[in-house]
Amino acid sequence: MKQNKALSMLGIATKAGKVVTGEFSTEKAVKEGRAFLVVVAENASDNTKKKFQNMCNYYQTSICFFSDKVSLGNACGKEFRASLALVDEGLAKAVKKQIDILDNLEV
Repeated sequence: MKQNKALSMLGIATKAGKVVTGEFSTEKAVKEGRAFLVVVAENASDNTKKKFQNMCNYYQTSICFFSDKVSLGNACGKEFRASLALVDEGLAKAVKKQIDILDNLEV
């Protein structure tokens, strides 16, 4: 599975305390300006995707749609998560780079 590197980086970021998970925590981090990257599961509801897309556009925060709710949750040591935010700029850039690489491979 090609997603392993990005997901394992999310796990490392979580252990370092640099990830907030869940819809409310993610939204709070974006609105407070602490989020450097928002990751939304590809199988999240259309309403959830639209909500975070609009919010990230307004607050000028990077967003990507990646993996699925169960995989994102497992990477963070939770059952499932539709959204999460990285609150460390360096880790956010590293995860975004891995996701971009995966997107380029799929094209």
